[in-house]
Amino acid sequence: MTYPEKLHAIREQMKADGVAAYIIPSADPHISEYLPNHYKCISFATGFKGSVSTVVITLDFAGLWADFRYFEQAEEQLQNSGFELVKLKVQHAPEYIQWLGEVLPQGATIAFDEKLVSISLGELLHKQLAYKSINFQHKDYLNPIWANRPSLPTNPAFLVADEFVGQSVSAKLNEVRKVMKQLHADYHLISSLDDLAWLFNMRGDDVSYNPVVLSFALISANQATLYIQHDKLSADDKASLAKNGVEILSYDTIAKDLGFLPAESSILIDPKRNCFALYKLIPNSVQRILEINPSTQLKAVKNATEINNTRLAMIKDGVAITQFLKWVKDNVNEITITEISAAAQLKAFRAAQDGFIGESFNTIAGYRAHGALPHYAATTASDVTVKAEGLFLVDSGGQYRYGTTDITRVLPMGNNTEEECIDYTLVLKAMIEGCKTRFPKGTCGYQIDAITRRPMWDYALNYGHGTGHGVGYFLNVHEGPQVFNATATPVPVELGMITSIEPGIYRSGKHGIRIENLVLTIADQANEFNEFYAFEALTLAPIDTTLVKKELLEQAHIDWLNTYHENVYTKLSPFLNEDEKAFLAGMTSAL
Repeated sequence: MTYPEKLHAIREQMKADGVAAYIIPSADPHISEYLPNHYKCISFATGFKGSVSTVVITLDFAGLWADFRYFEQAEEQLQNSGFELVKLKVQHAPEYIQWLGEVLPQGATIAFDEKLVSISLGELLHKQLAYKSINFQHKDYLNPIWANRPSLPTNPAFLVADEFVGQSVSAKLNEVRKVMKQLHADYHLISSLDDLAWLFNMRGDDVSYNPVVLSFALISANQATLYIQHDKLSADDKASLAKNGVEILSYDTIAKDLGFLPAESSILIDPKRNCFALYKLIPNSVQRILEINPSTQLKAVKNATEINNTRLAMIKDGVAITQFLKWVKDNVNEITITEISAAAQLKAFRAAQDGFIGESFNTIAGYRAHGALPHYAATTASDVTVKAEGLFLVDSGGQYRYGTTDITRVLPMGNNTEEECIDYTLVLKAMIEGCKTRFPKGTCGYQIDAITRRPMWDYALNYGHGTGHGVGYFLNVHEGPQVFNATATPVPVELGMITSIEPGIYRSGKHGIRIENLVLTIADQANEFNEFYAFEALTLAPIDTTLVKKELLEQAHIDWLNTYHENVYTKLSPFLNEDEKAFLAGMTSAL
């Protein structure tokens, strides 16, 4: 079926059910960011391949709501689909709810698949549209028209040995139960795949880039049940979980078990990480405690084993990045290099490193104007040749058995403009400003965000995405609860957290510049005013300085960069050959 035919088929079902609007979120029953193919519903319905969006279909309009990161991609991919791009004013905001309230008549019916809507979103829809007396129905209009819909993944999962994660499953369960006790919760439902992977020291291959496994868990004071396809885990892994007090039941059994929770008991549920469908199965007599998953906070604070192993992963990754930078510089005039072939070569350098599992996200390799698209993904149709001029932005990451990486570097290819030099210097200055900041205990991400942006605000420059996100340990490259953005999220930046710092400048049709390091929150000093924290730069890779306008930097920024580069050379050079060492020495020479 063509996309217009799919849209027509959805509307025919809507008419038959008396539905005025149908919502398709970008989610699965685990409210994931990255989805199994079975749940790539928006891609199936519209052709849009971006990772974050919402589709709303009425009988006379079909729109895809997306933020600035996807404007150009969506305009291109939605052509002749019957769907129109609606540009979000605020990133991640459900602005379509207000629009529905404006266009739907009193008492209209809205439908959506409740498995794909979080509890928070489901309740928000009910609350914000109550004034219109809107009715809601649970409908899946895609499955009836989705021929050869991909099955749920059946890839095997595996357990990670305690010595690689620093904590046993039973110890982690005890930590979760302590929080449950504090909140007076008898049960705790977990649907989020990264929390489950962390809690059960389990990894898999069910979702691209994120080593997670489709599963659920129900925890009580004396029992822990993991709901997963039985054949995913080996007999040895099942026995290991059993020794840690974990019972294993079928993936689909969770729905039945929720319906039989004891009357007058209580259940802890994260409203942002569990789906509306499971929430509605809980008996009315059960008290609902809506709070963030305890594992989310516990997972964000890395233990000594995770930190030390991540440092090792950064060395491996830094070697691959150095080899890639040298390869591009050496070959740009010798062979044809395209955005896609460059990304493939970078993956090959990573794959040669011990412990490499795969990429942590789809590499963003954007040459010249493509670099101005923060989430650009090269396709065979958009792929361009990288030449010895302009700027080449490469944002990439690796999954290693002992850590997750995420790094952005910009390669000046030659004949660069004054504007490119100034923009590059100011982005670098902003990145360093964030990395070198000292801050008191209790500081939240939005404060780090503002500190990082200040050098760019001085020149009336800004960027539309957040400054940074948490990063998992051989887990999701985007991990909460901390986030560095303008939203006043009340989550302090704590010791042991790993977060990205990635400011940028994007000039449509010209170039994009983003420089990104991952940082670890460490103790700095304590006095009568407070405990003060700082950041250790975990990422180990050279930052090109050929475009830097030194007069735009303060001495503190220069000192930070020189010290950083000295550390990069010291850590990486033992793993490089003589030519690579010479290249790295040049890249990391003092400014």
